[in-house]
Amino acid sequence: EVEEEVGRVEVRITFRASKIGIIAGCYVLEGKVTRGAKARLVRDGTVVHDGRISTLRRFNDDARDLQSGYECAITLENYQDVKEGDVIEVYATKQVERALS
Repeated sequence: EVEEEVGRVEVRITFRASKIGIIAGCYVLEGKVTRGAKARLVRDGTVVHDGRISTLRRFNDDARDLQSGYECAITLENYQDVKEGDVIEVYATKQVERALS
């Protein structure tokens, strides 16, 4: 399996919702962000959490995916400790055949 980075998102602000928990107000720096994609939360160069994006919203509408340059709201599955300045790296894993050497 090979990991391929799909996109990078910067957390600009956080909100607290009673039923949902912490919502991260983000800006897509590069690439593409997809709901349900694998993501890792990086704080000060250290991976803090590795999981999936549970919700992705653009204003009040659910979004399936967003390109770079857009603002969005993201919640991560089973993780609530998101802080301003964190970076979310979105990645995909692919199966690659082994090459004989």
